Order: sequence, then C-alpha cells, then structure tokens
Amino acid sequence: MNKALILLLALSAALSPGMAAAHGDTPETRASSHSPADGAETPFGRPGDARRISRVVRIQMSDSMRFTPRDIEIRRGETVKFVVANGGKVLHEMVIGTPEGIKEHATLMKKYPNMEHDEPSMAHVQPGKSGAIVWRFTRTGTFQFACLMPGHFEAGMVGNIVVR
Repeated sequence: MNKALILLLALSAALSPGMAAAHGDTPETRASSHSPADGAETPFGRPGDARRISRVVRIQMSDSMRFTPRDIEIRRGETVKFVVANGGKVLHEMVIGTPEGIKEHATLMKKYPNMEHDEPSMAHVQPGKSGAIVWRFTRTGTFQFACLMPGHFEAGMVGNIVVR
C-alpha cells in the first residue's frame, strides 16, 4: 500500500465513526447525519442532542472568506445549534475543532481536495443555502471553526469559540 493511501485511511479512521460524501459539489446542504450516540467525546466537546439545545447561534459565510460573527463565547455544558448560512456563490463549510486539528485538517484538504467525509462537527453548505451543527461544549478552552475548502482557511476563513 502506498504511504498516501495509508495516511488517508488512518485519517479517516481517526476523524470519523462513519464516512459519507460531504466535501465537493454535492447537491445536499446538510449538517451531519449522525445522532449524538454516534459521536464520541472530543477535545472540544461532543455531538449535541437536538432536544436539549440551550441556544441558537446564526453564522453567515461569504465569498470574502469570512464568518460573521467571527468570535463566539459559550458556557461549558451548553448545547448550541449553529445555523450556518452561505451568502456566497461557492461551496463553504463550517468545521469545529481544536486549533491544531483545524490546521492539520486544512493541510490534508489541500493535499486531498476531494476527500469525502461527514462529521457531526461539520456543515457543508451550498451557495444560497443553510446548514446546521448541534454541538455540546463539555470542556473549557479556545477552539476554532473554519472553512476547510482548499484555499478558504488560508484566506482567513476562520473564527474562534471560547468556552468558559
């Protein structure tokens, strides 16, 4: 097996309890299809239960490679529904993670731009559409959300989540 394939398989196993098409020009605009029971605890929390949402945070994405708002404060233990609207003309996404994890994922997306996966901490949103992520923040710290479509993160499409 070549090294690139081994790396891709290892990443797939580490990132996903189950893989599904998500990156690229798919017709669906959706949040993850996973239920809270599917998602394990991560350094930045776990998939939230849609019946226990504490609040809704609306986020706009644009082709200027920015999120609005860019900075969000959350209380530890909150279950937040992020409603992510793509006001641009190209596919955007919101991916939640640690700063290190986001950077590593962005590097892999540059190397494998057609990598397909669907995680509870991601929403892939077609132009003019919206998607959602329901996430429970179980740990304090500073985390990030970013668009990891090739070139978008590098252009500054990243924001911060501070959990107190």
